[in-house]
Amino acid sequence: YNDESKKLSVTKTIGADNPMTTPGNTPILTMDVWEHAYYLDYQNLRPSYVNAFLDKLVNWEYVASNLERAVAASREAGL
Repeated sequence: YNDESKKLSVTKTIGADNPMTTPGNTPILTMDVWEHAYYLDYQNLRPSYVNAFLDKLVNWEYVASNLERAVAASREAGL
């Protein structure tokens, strides 16, 4: 969630960077798509890993509560 635009966005990071270190952004959901995260179970089938992650692993109620907290925090901060 971006405090300035008040919108969600997909953020790509490289190396050991992560969205939690980007000022003005609050991660709502993160997913690791480096090979070490999925290779043993999915080999080279990254799209299958992404689908399984989104369809079976994500707790969408928790993601929604993360969004609600980010929006509330942004409002409280006057952003």
